[in-house]
Amino acid sequence: MVEALLPRALIGLIGAAVLLMFVGPRFITWLRDNDVGQFVRPQGLIPDAHMEKQGTPTMGGLLILMATTVPFIILSSRSTAAMLVLFVALACGAIGFLDDWTKLVRKRSGGLSGRLRMFGLAVVAAIFTWVGVQAVGLETSLAIPVVGHSLALGGFIYFLVAFLVISGFANAVNLTDGLDGLAAGTAAAALVTYTAIAFVAEQRDLAILSATMVGACVGFLWFNSFPAQVFMGDVGSYALGGAIGALALMTRTEILLLVIGGIFVAEALSVIIQVVVFKRTGRRVFLMTPAHHHFEMADWGETKIIVRFWLVAGILGATGFTVFFRDFSV
Repeated sequence: MVEALLPRALIGLIGAAVLLMFVGPRFITWLRDNDVGQFVRPQGLIPDAHMEKQGTPTMGGLLILMATTVPFIILSSRSTAAMLVLFVALACGAIGFLDDWTKLVRKRSGGLSGRLRMFGLAVVAAIFTWVGVQAVGLETSLAIPVVGHSLALGGFIYFLVAFLVISGFANAVNLTDGLDGLAAGTAAAALVTYTAIAFVAEQRDLAILSATMVGACVGFLWFNSFPAQVFMGDVGSYALGGAIGALALMTRTEILLLVIGGIFVAEALSVIIQVVVFKRTGRRVFLMTPAHHHFEMADWGETKIIVRFWLVAGILGATGFTVFFRDFSV
C-alpha cells in the first residue's frame, strides 16, 4: 500500500506544480489582455500600500483547480470519498467564481451578497452530507482528539457541523487572501498535513488529492509570491477553504482542524472580535483586520508577515498531525 501510494502522491504533487507553471504565463497574459483585474477595497478598509495592487490579474484560482483536477483524475482510482472532496472544492470555487465575475461586471470590490454565498455553501454542505453518509458511510459523530471519544450528532446536527466547517474555512481562507502568497502558502501547509493524515489512515485517493492540491499551491506561488503577478481571487480561496474543510470532515478531524488551520481561524476570529468589540464599546482591538493587516499597520514588512505566518502554519500543521498520529496509533 505504502509503496504504491507514495510515488503516485509525489507524481501528483510534482505534476500539478509543473502543469500550473507551464500554463500559468499564458493564462496570466490572457487575464491581463482582457482586463480581468483585481478591485481592491476602498481606502481606510485596507492599508494604503494595497492601492497599487489595483488591476493585478485575478481569478488565478482557476489555475489551481485545473492543476489539481487533471493529475488527480489520471492518478487516482476516483473513489467516492475523494471525488466528493473534489466536488466540494469545485463547487466552492464556482461560488467564488460568480463572486469574482460579479465584481468584474460591477467594476467594484463588492461581489455576490453574503446571503447568496452562504446559501450556495449550505447547498454544497447538504450534498456533501447526504452523499458522505449514504455512499461513503461517514459516521455522523464528532471525534474528540486526545480523550479518544466521539460525540454522536445525528443527521441534521452533522449537516450543521459540515456547513460550519466548509463555509467557515471557505470564508476564512478568503479573509486570509490579503497578502501576496499568504493564502496559497498557508493552505499548502494545511494540505501537506492532510496528505500525511490520509497517508497514515490509508485513504489512498484522499492522499493523492491533497498532494495534487499542495503541488497546485506551490506552482501558483511561482506567480503569486511578492510582488504578485496574479491573485487567486475568490474562486481560489473558496475552493481551497472548502477542500480543507471537506478533508477534515472526511478524515473525522473537524476539531483538529482548529489547530491544523489555526492561521485561518485566527484571521477569521480577528474580524469577529473587532466587529463585536467595536459595536459594544466603540473601540478597536486591532489596528486593522484581518490580522495580517494589523501587522502591516504595525510596520511589519509584507514579506516578513507572509513568511512568519507560513512558519506558524507549518508548526500548527505538524502539531495537528502529531495529535492525529498519536490517536490513530493507540
